[in-house]
Amino acid sequence: MVEGGRKLQKDLEEVKVLLEKATRKRIRDALTAEKSKIETEIKNKMQQKSQKKAELLDNEKPAAVVAPITTGYTVKISNYGWDQSDKFVKIYITLTGVHQVPTENVQVHFTERSFDLLVKNLNGKSYSMIVNNLLKPISVEGSSKKVKTDTVLILCRKKVENTRWDYLTQVEKECKEKEKPSYDTETDPSEGLMNVLKKIYEDGDDDMKRTINKAWVESREKQAKGDTEF
Repeated sequence: MVEGGRKLQKDLEEVKVLLEKATRKRIRDALTAEKSKIETEIKNKMQQKSQKKAELLDNEKPAAVVAPITTGYTVKISNYGWDQSDKFVKIYITLTGVHQVPTENVQVHFTERSFDLLVKNLNGKSYSMIVNNLLKPISVEGSSKKVKTDTVLILCRKKVENTRWDYLTQVEKECKEKEKPSYDTETDPSEGLMNVLKKIYEDGDDDMKRTINKAWVESREKQAKGDTEF
């Protein structure tokens, strides 16, 4: 990942240099799009790296320490698990002692694309969890909750049975899909940029080809000069 990150950073620097030199709108638009793509790829790699560090730290903590985030007297639940059957999407929330509070203290409100959980007066605090933008619609009437030992189980009834949910929410889907490489991971990351420039060059007229050639040569010279300084 480190090597891939360096290549992407060099691609980004090169695109920026080419953008400075390019004057034709078509070239600038293509390079701007490529610049955004590379920046997104770099950002995703950084997020993946941070996430792995966080996961390693979490794994080193005792289970009791990996707890919801406390905000005043209301605790925002951030840890949960989920799975699914043909009819239900099941969300599991671990709350020590939740089975000992009165049933009416555990409240879940459903809409077609969301649910929110509120647990009142558990060890002197309230616990809440809100999940919006569920991946697919659910049946409000068919959804429910169950309280088990140290666990709240939320049952979201699928509006369309026998359909698989690859993600719990639409946001999670978009985030995960953005993390997917925009081109084949087995190829050199710089090939994406090369292909864009090659296509512009092949389709362009003589002026466009001269512009690209000049910018490319100057970019290489600048990059070579920069490499020798370190």
